[in-house]
Amino acid sequence: MKPATLSVENIGGIESAEAELPPGVTVLAGPNASNKTSFLQAVMAGLGSDQVSLKGDAEEGRVELGLHEETYGRSFTRTGAGVSSSGDRYLDDPELADLFAFLLKSNEARRAVEAGADLRELIMRPVDTNAIQDEIERLQEEKSGLNDELSELQSLKQRLPDLEGRQQSVEDDIEATREALETVEEELDDVDASVEDRREDKNELEEKLSELSEVRSELEDVRYDIETKRESRDSLQEERRELEEREAELEAVPETELETLEEHIDDLRRQKQSLDAEISELQNTIRFNEKMIDDAREGTHPAIPTATDGGQSGAVTDQLLGGNQETVCWTCGSEVDIDRIEDTLENLRHLRRQKLDDKDDLETELDEYKERKREYERQRTNAEQVTQRIARTETEIETTESALGRLTDRRDELMTEVERLEAEVEELESETYEEVLDLHRNANELEYELGKLESERDDLGDEIEEVEAEIEREDEVESRREAIQDELVDLRTKIDRIEADAVEEFNEHMDEVLTILDYENIERIWIEIVETEVREGRRKVQRNAFELHVVRSSDGGVAYEDTVDHLSESEREVTGLVFALAGYLVHDLYEQVPFMIVDALEPIDSDRIAALVEYFESYVDYLVVALLQEDAEALEVDHHTVSETGA
Repeated sequence: MKPATLSVENIGGIESAEAELPPGVTVLAGPNASNKTSFLQAVMAGLGSDQVSLKGDAEEGRVELGLHEETYGRSFTRTGAGVSSSGDRYLDDPELADLFAFLLKSNEARRAVEAGADLRELIMRPVDTNAIQDEIERLQEEKSGLNDELSELQSLKQRLPDLEGRQQSVEDDIEATREALETVEEELDDVDASVEDRREDKNELEEKLSELSEVRSELEDVRYDIETKRESRDSLQEERRELEEREAELEAVPETELETLEEHIDDLRRQKQSLDAEISELQNTIRFNEKMIDDAREGTHPAIPTATDGGQSGAVTDQLLGGNQETVCWTCGSEVDIDRIEDTLENLRHLRRQKLDDKDDLETELDEYKERKREYERQRTNAEQVTQRIARTETEIETTESALGRLTDRRDELMTEVERLEAEVEELESETYEEVLDLHRNANELEYELGKLESERDDLGDEIEEVEAEIEREDEVESRREAIQDELVDLRTKIDRIEADAVEEFNEHMDEVLTILDYENIERIWIEIVETEVREGRRKVQRNAFELHVVRSSDGGVAYEDTVDHLSESEREVTGLVFALAGYLVHDLYEQVPFMIVDALEPIDSDRIAALVEYFESYVDYLVVALLQEDAEALEVDHHTVSETGA
């Protein structure tokens, strides 16, 4: 790999600087207040971080990072809320790197441990839990639809034996009707043979009989159609009664109620947007002030001396060893203790947490009102659908009754025609012809009945085939429902599993880092998942929290558990660093981010710093670490030194 190049203008305490960073370890060696942190910020900015401050007397700054034969240039401009950025950056989303790869003193992960905060939000931040919940809701809807489908298939299975029984009954009726028709036709053949010699005399009679047969056949068809239309009309009228009862049961949703809900939802959204803006502004202010405090302690804050309580500027060693540090407030210009500013900053952090709680309450209330709105809209849609179906049913009833009227008129006409033809036939028939007429009438009726039965049998066969085809899908639907149930179980426990796996990985890697540091009085640092009761809107719910535990050993070798609150300041800083380094390993950031940035290692002695650098040097392409001169000299691993970090 080729060396990376860095060009800096007006970043932190640096007015202008250029440097070359070869692969491996680069050490920024020198005393405090020598722009080492500013240099590290510049590297972070080139990679994509927005945790950057401008030089106190500059309105704009710029960083160019040459990496892997590409150049990433970013510009920074001072605004009322902080600093805005533009340009190309190496990382599309620098959030994880800011948490676990860019380990300055102001690093959020390190500070969270030092403050004893719940670590769950930091550890679970990379996990999109909302997407998991959306998938659960989608699968629940699909499962509900499959349950309805299985219920319908069960109804079809119960209906199938009845259809098959009706089909067999119709087959039996067809067989009986065919036998009766064959008997009548045989009798007709016998009668026709006996009166063959009178065939010519009966031609007119046969013509009348044929015409009568056709008219009777049409009359039967019309009667059948009338009966079918009546059944259809009765069914439609029953459906209309049911729909009207359902329409009466459905409560109409007033338009004003929906409008009020929408106005309330819009108001809640505006409140949430306002809270988001306040939270963002508070976060920017917190980060800006944290950086200013760090710069003030290093002496890089523009035109602001760092002094002990005596007001005299002293050596860096004096500042670290004794007295309260003072600086000039960058808002009002008065001299104040940095600790007082830290207290104010903690109040801002507390205010931000309150705003986040308020935001959670608003989101819960917003979800409740959205659900009410969806329910009202469903009620309205159901009412409209029922009204439309009633209108369609009434139209179908009118059409059916109109057709019924026409069929009734046609039936009356055909009955009159049958009476006329029967009268004419009676005038022509003799005793023999009367017998023939009866046989023809009987044969016509049997043929008509046979046709109806065969048609009914065919319809039943088609319906049975359709039902059997639907029933064959039962195993497929059941299999899909079981698969969805398994998916739901998996998803509902997925977040818990993710939390458990993440905590387990953090614990393993914190043990790994502690092994490197080899502290005699710190046996173990580990995270425990505990359930806590929190308020969510108007109700209290159980939520998981991640508690950090420290197992220490006494001088006598007895191990006991302690909390972060009981640790000294330097021990809290070491614990925060251990947590952040573990996060780097948990998320395999060396595969995504070519640089690892480490600062503020003063609480760790030279030998342990050397062990850490040697260990992490094997993971990352470029490891840039800021050290005091004596710590840099203790490094045994090959490294490049940058002693001039800009002016």
